[in-house]
Order: sequence, then C-alpha cells, then structure tokens
Amino acid sequence: MPQTVRIYHNPRCSKSRSACAILQEKGIEAEVVEYLKTPPDRETLRTLLARLGLPAHAIVRTGEAVFKAEYQGREMSEEDWIEAMIAHPILIERPIVVVGERAVVARPPERVLELL
Repeated sequence: MPQTVRIYHNPRCSKSRSACAILQEKGIEAEVVEYLKTPPDRETLRTLLARLGLPAHAIVRTGEAVFKAEYQGREMSEEDWIEAMIAHPILIERPIVVVGERAVVARPPERVLELL
C-alpha cells in the first residue's frame, strides 16, 4: 500500500507550485493542504517539526512583513515560535512535503524527490 503524500501548499508560491508539478510528473496524487486557508494546529505543527527534524524557528519565513514587524530580533522559545506560526500561518516556510514519518521543506522543489 503506497503511503499518502501530503503537501502544505501556497498556490501563490512558485516553489510550492513546482513541488506539486514534480509530484504530478511522478504520477503521485498528493493530498494538498492550502495551509493559509486551513492552518495547521499546534499538534500538527509539532508533528511536522518532528518529521522535519527541525526546530520551529528553522521553518519561519523571515522575509515576511509580519515577521519584521512583530518578531525580528526577539528572543523566542520553541513554543513562542509555534504560537507565532499558528497566529500567522504566512510565517510557515513552504512547501512542506510529508510522506509517512518523514518530511522535507521542498526548497529547492527537487528536495521532494528525497522522500519518494
């Protein structure tokens, strides 16, 4: 039984669209989660981070206006970063691709191939 492939996707992001295209080219029908419309909750974020093997601050988009306005230069705990991403899902790096117990931030998009 093939494992489900899930992609946390922003259709406005070229890297995210490219990762989806790679999955399609491989004939993989992924479960697409438009995380700006349906943001991950605390438990989902923790699970994603565990599968990525990364601390929360490593998947924060530091170029976003909300980061610069509210978080830049602040000392924040793991829990603080998770709260920030729940409050402002735009801060979550994209795309994140999950297969089984493993995940990657698909930047560059070809990183998705590491999971296939």
